[in-house]
Amino acid sequence: MDLSSLFSLNNKVALITGASKGIGLSIAEFFAAAGAKVVICSRHQEHLDEIAKKLYEKGYDIMGIACNVGRPNELVQLVEKTIEAYGQIDILVNNAGTNPYMGPVHETTLELFDKIMDVNVKAPFELSKLCLPHLRKSSQASIINISSIGALSPEPQLGIYSVSKSALHSLTKVCAKEWGQQKIRVNAICPGIIKTNFSKALWGNDQIMDVIMKRLAIKRLGKTEEIAALALFLASPAASYISGSIFTVDGGFTS
Repeated sequence: MDLSSLFSLNNKVALITGASKGIGLSIAEFFAAAGAKVVICSRHQEHLDEIAKKLYEKGYDIMGIACNVGRPNELVQLVEKTIEAYGQIDILVNNAGTNPYMGPVHETTLELFDKIMDVNVKAPFELSKLCLPHLRKSSQASIINISSIGALSPEPQLGIYSVSKSALHSLTKVCAKEWGQQKIRVNAICPGIIKTNFSKALWGNDQIMDVIMKRLAIKRLGKTEEIAALALFLASPAASYISGSIFTVDGGFTS
């Protein structure tokens, strides 16, 4: 058996949101190393251009397209520009997320609620729909939603963020069931405490980390590469019979 082809993304095009840093950037590098052409998106074009240039120098085929995923019209442009550049979309990674508030759920304003839902739920919903006509044409179509362990067990001070990620789980399963006959697989990954700027409010707080470390089976923070490795598996032919599944990568935190 040729295991190299089992994890190959040769001749595939991947679109990854929130990919200028952290988990999204690691996924982009893993996909590109596996042979994919990769479109990375975030809100700032200059930063994307710098990243794309560095990765191009490594021999990767990567381009950056600025997009605020909370704005539906920009999602339309993101898909159109991706098709203009590469002519296809085989893999979509809905990684962009936001959590502008930490505190009691009853103190979450409607404005913050809407912002969280717009980015964490509505954007993956809308972008998946926009990519659907192109994914239908792929022989290896895969959607990967980046969720959170907060969706499985809401964490203190992260109430509505946890709610949004729980909704993303339902969206994952709904799309997997409805689009399976079109040979489109849809799965979600729930990272634990990964050392990124996004989660710094947690790992940067000694009191919170004391509590977290007591629950971890593997007594350390996770690495972005450890999320990217699972994403590569789910995007590859190796995961051809996996859809509608929710995977945790959390060092045993939820075990």
